Amino acid sequence: MTSPTPPALPDELDRLLRRMRLPYLRKAAPDVLATARAQRWDPAEVLRILIHEEVTGRDAATRRLRRTSANFPTGKTLASWRPEESSIPEPTQNALATLEWISRAENLVIAGPSGTGKSHFTEGLAHAAIEKDLRVAWFTLETLTTTIGKAKVDGSIARTVARICRADLIVIDDIGLLPAGTDAAEAFYRIIDAAYERRSIAITSNIHPSGFDTIMPKTLATASVDRLLHHAHLVLTKGDSHRLAEALAGKGVTPLT
Repeated sequence: MTSPTPPALPDELDRLLRRMRLPYLRKAAPDVLATARAQRWDPAEVLRILIHEEVTGRDAATRRLRRTSANFPTGKTLASWRPEESSIPEPTQNALATLEWISRAENLVIAGPSGTGKSHFTEGLAHAAIEKDLRVAWFTLETLTTTIGKAKVDGSIARTVARICRADLIVIDDIGLLPAGTDAAEAFYRIIDAAYERRSIAITSNIHPSGFDTIMPKTLATASVDRLLHHAHLVLTKGDSHRLAEALAGKGVTPLT
């Protein structure tokens, strides 16, 4: 059996709620008011529940918007992360998952071979940060370079860097896969310098930060790494590629029939 449909809101009340831009309260109101009449709720309780519905709905909408604007690469979260298969010590994983380091404007650098879970774990932490109402900006070194390059053309570098640094966590993924020229090194330095001791930066890289001067101009690499590592948790991964292991085990594709 299905529950009877609660009566619609009076037109004037519906118009007022629309005008006040309370969509989640307006959506919940018919059910809540019908239940309140049947169970003789106190008016204060009705008001509390309706306001709670609006706040909950707005918070969820904000998180959805922040996920979209963060430009996550895959949507992987900590729910799909297998901590027992990672070379990162579980106490370290658990400590990072508290996200307390972000509240202290500390950085995270995860370096190691390809396929050892660096990006997956970092993206999981970034999703968790959004669930805690923090803002996240996700870049690769290439997309960061493009963003700063466009800002140089129209003279908006300061505004662009300030906008990026409004995020509580700035992620720069997969450094070291390709050589980085002067433009990339400059973009990298600008963000590291602007965020220094103000915002948290998470880096994933195939090479140790001490080797960044092998893929980008030494002066910029040295200045960037100096600021990056000053307040950073350095995590080194090791082992074979999880992706390659899955492929060799036949788990990378759906079997043909």
